[in-house]
Amino acid sequence: MNGVEIQANRERAAAMVWTAGAAAPCAESFEETTPERVYGALAASWAACGAFEWAALGYLALSSALIVVFSHHLAHPLRLIGLQASVASLILALCYIEARLAACTARRGDFPRSGAHGFWHFWRHWYPHLFFLLCFEEMGTLAHLVYPGWHDAKLIAFDTWLTGVNPSLWLERFAHPALNEFMQFAYLTYFLYLLILGGILYYRREWEAYWAVMTYSVVGYAFGYVIAILFPVQSPWFTLAGMWHGDLAGGPFTALINLIEKCGRVHGAAFPSQHVAGAMAALCGAWRHRRWLFWTFLPFVLCMCVSTVYVRNHYVADVLAGMVTGTLGYVIGGWVIRAPGAFDRERDPSATAHFADDATGAQFRRYGRCRAEDSRRSQRQ
Repeated sequence: MNGVEIQANRERAAAMVWTAGAAAPCAESFEETTPERVYGALAASWAACGAFEWAALGYLALSSALIVVFSHHLAHPLRLIGLQASVASLILALCYIEARLAACTARRGDFPRSGAHGFWHFWRHWYPHLFFLLCFEEMGTLAHLVYPGWHDAKLIAFDTWLTGVNPSLWLERFAHPALNEFMQFAYLTYFLYLLILGGILYYRREWEAYWAVMTYSVVGYAFGYVIAILFPVQSPWFTLAGMWHGDLAGGPFTALINLIEKCGRVHGAAFPSQHVAGAMAALCGAWRHRRWLFWTFLPFVLCMCVSTVYVRNHYVADVLAGMVTGTLGYVIGGWVIRAPGAFDRERDPSATAHFADDATGAQFRRYGRCRAEDSRRSQRQ
């Protein structure tokens, strides 16, 4: 029997399974119980996850555990646990839906991706950016989860020891509208590095490289988030408020940054700098996957590192720590992405067909159990 006949038989058998009427003797025995459905959906969702989800869900599990242990430091711990669980559920659901649609698309041969699968495929690949933003905004609530105060004095002392001055205050002498505008622009470039690199890899359909870059980023961010919870720092913007001679005046980039900070500024999570960590992870990813883009990014990243101190959002210690955590994200993320199962489903396009075959095979096994039950019933009668 050739492959076409086998596939046709499978489809006919699957159709028999799904169209079995209520009058069938084994209609109820063929129905999956709710626990079986839940377990099957969870197993399929986990099977559809990759290295990025391992790191993201691992961070959610760790932060949820810390919330439970130190719940007495929070006003609404159950809300945060519910939020964490909801985010984890959405990630699993998204992976499951996209994998099932990919399996159906592979069976029909409807490539390139289009329609419903194209929609879910896009969000399956681009939701990490929303995940990073959500986790960072959550830091404002988790800043005092473990320690009730701030450690800014330690970082100010470190900066003074390292440079001989308080860098945030010392840099004010160079303030000028033109320089302020350039520094705000440099600070704003942080939002572009991962989008540009990821966009190029996504457009070129280099899925393994794409998910490798996302994994570098999530591991680096996760290190930073955990450190920020254990070692809360509020940044010079709050600690040194009132010590500057005036605001940083500028043009449209300054206005845009002020708007972003007004809507989404987080009180805390300054150490290590997530700006620097994310930029370093993207920079290392560019070095590995698009060397020309690394050299394009490098001068902007260096200016961005200086701008974080100039615009009064970070200490020098924050920048150095961000470089370390971003580099760790690249190194450890590289190990994770090479682990067995970290990328198997998308590295091999035929794997979606295996996913479909597994689902069809499960239906065949249930169909066989149904027929056996029918046979036993007939014998008893």
